[in-house]
Amino acid sequence: MAEKPKSVVLGVVVAAVFAGLGGMVFQKVRADRAAREQHVTPPLDAATRARISDALRTPR
Repeated sequence: MAEKPKSVVLGVVVAAVFAGLGGMVFQKVRADRAAREQHVTPPLDAATRARISDALRTPR
């Protein structure tokens, strides 16, 4: 009897998905590092931190 050929499509699709996710993770890491090095977001002062804290603690 002839053996059924095994499909490699599933393996290729899985590899492509993992490669895509890995690329997205590396892109996110690089973007975060660049933002941290360029100081895109300024540090928060005490008054701003207090307002954010109060807004998060106060139920609506």
